[in-house]
Amino acid sequence: MRLTDSSVEPTRLHLWGARAALEVRCPLPGVLRIRHAPSSAGVGFAHPQLASKQSWAVIADEARPLQVRRDGETFHITAEGAALELSSANGTWSFRDTDGRVLARCESVSGESSPNMPLNHHRARLALHAPEDEAYLGFGEKVGPLDKRGMRLTFWNTDVMPHHPDTDPLYISIPFSLGLREGIAWGFFLDETWRSEVDVAYGEPDRVRWESWGPELDVYLIVGPHPADVVRRYATLTGRPPLPPLWSLGAQQSRWGYESADDIQGVIQAYRSRGLPLDAVYLDIDYLDAYKVWTWDRSRFPDPQGLMHEAESAGVRVVPIINPNVKAEPGYPTYEEAKERDYLVRADSGDVLVGEVWARPAVFPDFTRDEVQQWWGDWHREFLEQGISGFWNDMNEPACFELLEATGSVSAMGGRMEEAKRREGKTLPYAARHGKRRHLEVHNVYGMAMTKAAFEGFRRHAPERRPFLLTRAGYAGIQRYAAAWTGDNSSYWEHLVLSMPMLMGLGLSGVAFTGVDIPGFIGRPSAELFARWTQLGTFYPLMRNHAAKPMPFQEPWRFGEKHLALAKAALERRYRLLPTLYSLMHEASETGLPVLRPLLMLDPADVEALRAFDQLLFGRDLMVAPMTKPGHTKRMVYLPKGQWLEWPNLEKARAVREGGQHIIAEGPLDTVPIWLRAGGAIALTKPALHTTTANWEHIEWHIHAGPDVRARLYEDEGDGYGESRTSSITGGFDRGRFVLERRVQGNLAPVRKTETLFLYGLKGVRSVTGALELGSWKDSVLEVPMSANWDRLVVNV
Repeated sequence: MRLTDSSVEPTRLHLWGARAALEVRCPLPGVLRIRHAPSSAGVGFAHPQLASKQSWAVIADEARPLQVRRDGETFHITAEGAALELSSANGTWSFRDTDGRVLARCESVSGESSPNMPLNHHRARLALHAPEDEAYLGFGEKVGPLDKRGMRLTFWNTDVMPHHPDTDPLYISIPFSLGLREGIAWGFFLDETWRSEVDVAYGEPDRVRWESWGPELDVYLIVGPHPADVVRRYATLTGRPPLPPLWSLGAQQSRWGYESADDIQGVIQAYRSRGLPLDAVYLDIDYLDAYKVWTWDRSRFPDPQGLMHEAESAGVRVVPIINPNVKAEPGYPTYEEAKERDYLVRADSGDVLVGEVWARPAVFPDFTRDEVQQWWGDWHREFLEQGISGFWNDMNEPACFELLEATGSVSAMGGRMEEAKRREGKTLPYAARHGKRRHLEVHNVYGMAMTKAAFEGFRRHAPERRPFLLTRAGYAGIQRYAAAWTGDNSSYWEHLVLSMPMLMGLGLSGVAFTGVDIPGFIGRPSAELFARWTQLGTFYPLMRNHAAKPMPFQEPWRFGEKHLALAKAALERRYRLLPTLYSLMHEASETGLPVLRPLLMLDPADVEALRAFDQLLFGRDLMVAPMTKPGHTKRMVYLPKGQWLEWPNLEKARAVREGGQHIIAEGPLDTVPIWLRAGGAIALTKPALHTTTANWEHIEWHIHAGPDVRARLYEDEGDGYGESRTSSITGGFDRGRFVLERRVQGNLAPVRKTETLFLYGLKGVRSVTGALELGSWKDSVLEVPMSANWDRLVVNV
């Protein structure tokens, strides 16, 4: 990739040669963008200029200034927070932070483009040096441990049923990674929607090799130094998740096989009669009339609006599945409109592409076009008016079970090209036409474009409500529109374990609102697996029980009274946690930091924390180490550095343990091992059958006294865009006293008159100032009643 000419502008460095071109920009502080076009001369007609490009993922570009100095064949580029040394001899570079540390080194860039039928051939490749002690995290929805070093990964959204602990690719493609070495983090984002792959020091132990099946490598390099800094910058680049409605954080029940309104009413009644918390029930494809999207089977669901009203009167919201395919049935309005307006994906030949996805025959809206997104978004209106509360976008990789009509163009030698039908997995052919683009380029954004259409349609037609969308497929930036779940998992203990690094990997990749099907979509879970998975699911941002139609029912009461009691305890624990979970979701909407975090977020230099992929942090203060094997009541747990209060089930506190060591944790069947970090504080409320408002009537603060206490509680009405209130608590030890101060921002009036503080980790108490009364000291816990408007508490110890 030889670059012989250059142009330096205030915010852009452009280099080019006979075949290749390259561009450097700084979209944000601490972020550099490098567009590599190694075969630019063989692509289009603009060389040496690079064609304009509209990113699906990137929403922030501040065009920060560059300082460029040339020294022979080396360009020294400095921008706010980052620096680059680039060789014009071969297009390679070194990426540095402001301290001069080399964060990444590109060792080769190459590629080729050539005409072909039915698609032109493109490849673009980039190799990075992989230091022996560097870990690579993120990569979106991927199996394996947190550190993906030694794996080869493909980014191609794929309908997989069932998937296994070694399955790749899956449903969501996010080509973002976070490098971590000696406690210093940096980020790499390949903003290419084309099919792509990465070899993470698998083929060569000292190389990370990226390859795109497109003509470019559009790379964003992100400085740290902390992993949280990388995640924040990446979220600023690609967007932060909106704050979801409170009800979507409650318990959710789903099944492919709730076949009638009677079934839905029965599920809700069964939950309520047993005193089980529940906020949402899902409708799978059973509600549709002959699998036609935007319809109801009126023989089984005769009064959708009445069903919504009845469910809502019980405190339950209804969320239907929406698949992207449209049944090709004459007279069916959705199909007729799409056909008349030319909104459908076409085969290579130009004919409308026809396949089967439940509906047979089925056609596919081209969501890559703005006018199709607008049209699809408007189809949500009637469902919203009927009382639907959210939408579940499934099969949007897009899945296609069988191709019925996908003919290719006539080849130069005559006859139809079978190559035009070539596809990878159960989806559309590489050569399918999306306007001016081919499916090979836009496949990975199809589901995201569908979800964007749904989100924007929801906002147009119910502007007073916050959209709730759940999607199976997506690309970088999907967090702006929807929650995501990990698809068709199975009822295996291995999948329970797998859920933790998968959700943490998604969180590091910008997707904070995530969950998995509890206790597995496919299979026959044992009562013990159901109980353990429900206990872990308490801490998933999205807590949904979901099962496949041929499998046994797995609602909480299906496993006997003993395990029903365990499930009820776990669900009530979830609802006690909602003030903290809601505040963490609000934090994600402001910073991009996920709810579920790997232990290394506390100490990025701690190698043991990196390896602990079967434990997780809930925010920055709670650590959860679920039981992950059948029949086990003890497990090895790693405590990061610092002090940790053993607090199983968020109930009776036990001993404070010193971190930086492994311990044996006790976990009988009714117990979830949990620890509260020194300096950590969380807010709990009382359990409830369903959510109402996030202006909490009851709040308990549980605080592990330490040198640096920081806590935050965000409150509002739980939906809409009205007033809010944020309470921030800071404190620590000061000359024989433990001092807490609270600051409140926002205009939302509190509905409670008091709060209760539970303080752990104190050696003793001599006096308390600032409380409504002295409080009680029992079993090394200080319980203090406070006014709801308190601003300072002093404990003399």
